[in-house]
Amino acid sequence: MTTAARPTFDPARGKGSQAPTRIYSSRDLASHTKLKFRQTGQTTQDELNRVDLKAQLKKAEQDHYEKVNKVVKLGAGLSNSFKDDNDDDQKQESAAATETSTETPLERKRRLLQEAERLDKDDSDDSDASKDSDESDSDSDSDDEDDTAELLRELEKIKRERAEEKERQERIQREEEEKAREAQVAAGNPLLDMPEASAASSGPKDFSVKRRWDEDVIFKNQARGMDDKPKKRFINDTLRSDFHRKFMNKYVQ
Repeated sequence: MTTAARPTFDPARGKGSQAPTRIYSSRDLASHTKLKFRQTGQTTQDELNRVDLKAQLKKAEQDHYEKVNKVVKLGAGLSNSFKDDNDDDQKQESAAATETSTETPLERKRRLLQEAERLDKDDSDDSDASKDSDESDSDSDSDDEDDTAELLRELEKIKRERAEEKERQERIQREEEEKAREAQVAAGNPLLDMPEASAASSGPKDFSVKRRWDEDVIFKNQARGMDDKPKKRFINDTLRSDFHRKFMNKYVQ
């Protein structure tokens, strides 16, 4: 009869007759036996009661409106400055107009004549300077054109010579490649390299297969079969396996 399902002796006796133990596991001990409360600076209830939330809201609104009013005032100041500049320009124009209106017709005529003479003098100076510069420029331009034409002719001559030289070299290279290709084709086919096909050949060609130097030696293939070991095979029969046959041949016969 099996005893696998029967309890051992100590559990069967129970704990009434055993001495009480004072050894406990750390997992059996009580943990978190005290509640944690908020400390000072952690928004306790007293701190929240002392804070005036309504005053903070009003202060934030006042700061916002002050910022908006400052921006509006800054824009108004800029527009006023532009307006002041326009007023100054208008004042200067009005002052010039009053000065022109106060001068007499004789003075006005004299002023206009002086301005006309000054403008004519400036135009004559400019025309003289432009004529001198045009003459010098025309001389220099003619010389430059002659030099440029000469340089262009030399450049065309050099380009033409280089093109001719390049074409000549390419023609020579093509001829050499064609000759090499023909020679390769003639040498590649032994039937075309016969004396009848080529007059420059010295004699008939030998088409026999060349023999190796070790074909007629006495000791040839002496190591053949030395490394031919039988491959291991698996036979699912102990009486016909290779090991059994080798064992029987070695120890029984």
